[in-house]
Amino acid sequence: MGRVLTPTLTLLAEREAAIEHFKKEKFYTVELDAQGLRAASGKFNSKTDAEKLRSACLGKTAVVQSIAKKDKTERPPKLYDLTTLQREANRLFDYTAQQALDYLQSLYEKRLATYPRTDSRYLTEDMAEGLLTLCSTVAGALSFMEGQPLPVNAAQVVDSSKVTDHHAVISTAEIASADLATLPTGERNILYLIAIRLLCAVGEPHIYAETAVTLECGGVSFAAKGRTMTAAGWKGLERAFLSTLKQKPKQEEPAPALPALSEGQRLEGADALLKQGTTSPPARFTEDVCYKG
Repeated sequence: MGRVLTPTLTLLAEREAAIEHFKKEKFYTVELDAQGLRAASGKFNSKTDAEKLRSACLGKTAVVQSIAKKDKTERPPKLYDLTTLQREANRLFDYTAQQALDYLQSLYEKRLATYPRTDSRYLTEDMAEGLLTLCSTVAGALSFMEGQPLPVNAAQVVDSSKVTDHHAVISTAEIASADLATLPTGERNILYLIAIRLLCAVGEPHIYAETAVTLECGGVSFAAKGRTMTAAGWKGLERAFLSTLKQKPKQEEPAPALPALSEGQRLEGADALLKQGTTSPPARFTEDVCYKG
């Protein structure tokens, strides 16, 4: 079939076979609730073994073995090129690559977006001076941006050396005079995507502290993770946008904040619960997954 079609078809066939022949397997974990701290054991294939651990820990004392805290920073994302926009449109709206391109092309023809067929994720130096005004204009056209902070760090998105024929895809100042409610749904979704990405890309870092705690109970280690946000940064803008979507994207729930603890601390009267889970088959390929590969 050819050097491209043959390996592509092989990947799809192998994944489909893996899904078809997949057999679910049960596993068990024990979850401790010790004075408001929830910690989980490793997985057990045997329910009997997991039940033995649960019985050994029920009402007993859990001891804090270790506490590791790390401050982490998530830098703002880059602007969209065509490929990353198509991938995000597939993830959030299930649009095909062609649909996303068609919507973006229409926005370009309406002067609401810049040239679509680009492989660059940066802007040129001559655009830096007008970024503050552009970002203010774009934010003013988005109702979900009301009350949100609007820092504009132009240096994060400007680099002429990384721009070839066309700069990154961004929304234009024409968004302020457009009647967004009359746009077809697909075009409006794509316009919002590139608009919020512009504002996120020039925003502040998302900063948080992540804590990992290990407990000992019944001769077995239990693990718990917690997260405390220090500064919302660009993630606050992204969350404001995602909250407007009718179908919210699947996202991993952030770990809750943990109570104040110290190594060697004894947590009396732990509750112990038996949890059952099942393994999951591999997911089918989507355009988003394929682009990542």
